Amino acid sequence: IVLKQDQRTGKQTVGTVKDLLTNSSNHPHGIKVRLTDGQVGRVQKILADEKEN
Repeated sequence: IVLKQDQRTGKQTVGTVKDLLTNSSNHPHGIKVRLTDGQVGRVQKILADEKEN
């Protein structure tokens, strides 16, 4: 995800999604989510779950 404070730089944060905060199934800036550690940002990329590989 990209956190609000990192939007200018595009710095991405990796984590596990806990909650979906955007009501729509898509959004031009990315779906807003809350990670398990409480950080909130917009999804940029979905990575494969290591447990599934």
